[in-house]
Parts: sequence; C-alpha cells; structure tokens
Amino acid sequence: MMAIILSSSLIAKAQTNDYPNRPINLITPFPAAGSTDLIARIIAQKLGEILGKPVIVENHAGAGGNIGSNIVAKATPDGYTILITSSSTHSIGAVLNKNVPFNYDTDFTPIIYGALAPNIFLVTKTIPAANLKEFINFAKANPTVLNFSSAGNGTIMHLTGEAFKAEAGVQMVHIPYKGSGLSIPDLISGKVHVLFDSMVSGLSHVQDGKLAALAILGKNRSPLLPNTPTMREIGAPYGLKDFESVNWWGFYGPKNLPKNIQMKLNEALNKTLRSKDVIDKLAAIGAEPGGGTPEYFQEFVLKDRAQWSKLIQSQKITLD
Repeated sequence: MMAIILSSSLIAKAQTNDYPNRPINLITPFPAAGSTDLIARIIAQKLGEILGKPVIVENHAGAGGNIGSNIVAKATPDGYTILITSSSTHSIGAVLNKNVPFNYDTDFTPIIYGALAPNIFLVTKTIPAANLKEFINFAKANPTVLNFSSAGNGTIMHLTGEAFKAEAGVQMVHIPYKGSGLSIPDLISGKVHVLFDSMVSGLSHVQDGKLAALAILGKNRSPLLPNTPTMREIGAPYGLKDFESVNWWGFYGPKNLPKNIQMKLNEALNKTLRSKDVIDKLAAIGAEPGGGTPEYFQEFVLKDRAQWSKLIQSQKITLD
C-alpha cells in the first residue's frame, strides 16, 4: 500500500513539474468585447508564447461575473483552468453577494495583479449635456427621466453609478445588462443615458464620436483623451472633488492550486506584463500593467474591497 501511495505521489509531482503540457483555458466572466475580455486577449496571447502552450480565452458571462468565477472555483486545481476577473467580483461582489456557491477568498488561489484602468463617465448624445455642470443641472430638472446601464448588478459600473447619484444628489434608474458592451447600442440610440464604463472598453466609442465623455474617474487625465477632465478637477462644486472609480483585473486559480504551478504562472505573467508589446497594447486602450507576487495581489484586493465596503454600507446598497 505504501508503495502505491508513494508511486501516486511521484506521478502527481511529475505532472505538476511538466506543467503546462496542453492548452490552458482562461475564463473571463464577462462577455466578449468588454474590458475584461479585451485585457484577457492581450495578455493571453503573450502568456501562451512564454509558456509554450496556447492560452484560450473563454467567455462565461452572467450574474455579475459569478457564473464564470464559479466555473474556476469548482475546477480541478491543475493549472489548466484559470480566471481573469475584476473589481466587480472579488472586491465588490465579495461584499454584496451573500448567496453564491463559492467563497471569494477560500475557493480561489491568487496568482497576480494584472492591470488597472480608470473608469469613464459616458453619456448618450441625445441628452443636452456637453459637460458635468450641464448634466447635473439637466438631471435635477428632470428627476424621473435619466437611467444608467451597467455590466450587471453589483459590478463596479453599478456601484459607481450609485455613488455618483448619492454624491451629486441626482436620480437615475439602474438598468443592468450581462455586460457593458451589450448596453452600448442602447446608449448610442438614447434608450439608456449614462454608462460608467472602463476606459478600456469605452474609449473607442468616444474616439469615433458616437458617445460623449464628461469625465475621467481616475486621479489624472488620460493622454488618450487629453481634453476630458477628471472628476476631481471639475467636481468640487457638486460634492465630487474626491470622486474616483478605478477598475483592476487579476488572475486566480482554483483553491489548492499546487504552489509550483501558482508560481510558474506568476513568473510567466510577470514576464508577460513587462513585455513591451503588452505594455504598448494596454496603453493603447488606457490601461496600465500590474505585476508582483500573489501575496501583493491578495493584499491589494482586500484593501480595495474595504473601500467599496464603506460605500456599500454608507449608502445601504443591496442586491435585493
């Protein structure tokens, strides 16, 4: 019996040392063409080159990112099914979602902090507002008219909208979609009016003139939209001088992912995020590469979660 156990242990060790010997599935819990999908595809291509095996992006959208996250939480911990996700799940979702079939902390193995990008205040061109002052004045004069879309209940877009409503003192009805990209046609047509989108997925619609950007929600202006002010610059008269909303993306494996696989992925992703072509591709869509250790990533997530938790509690936000 001891020989059999020892033999099985040696086989398992050999399998992990041989990792990867087949394609890796990278689950993104949001739809194609959204910010998480765009980040995933940029990183997956280079990661596959570094690991020597293809990294295949799979979209499993729905439930604010929880469907795709659950796939990885329940996956075999062999490194062939990993997750790229965002603030919406492991920061905000961990506070808001009480009835999910997994635990955000104990059912995942952190691998690396992947990227960061500010959100952007997008509005349809069908409403008469060319700047923040005009928007707030219009919203207050028409308290039953405006709505805002998001990538789903409990996502960072939803929470940013609720925070903006509270700080600016305006009313807007929340309309959740299964992904931010799915709301863009309705935003362009005027069926919905506002989207607090990621710079990554929202930028192109501003550049092609289909939507207007009233503010960048990061600390600094973006070189990609140099004439668009930050909310901090223009928000002081409206109680928005400290208003920020920044999205992160990161990589997880299932719980009990072997340490050597966790660190091999971490090392390969650090190399990926330092490569010039990935840095350039991320910069072109308004994102910055991350990096670092799994421990740094976990600390980063917990700090971000605590900040969102304060907002959720102060505004009594629920998913009911």
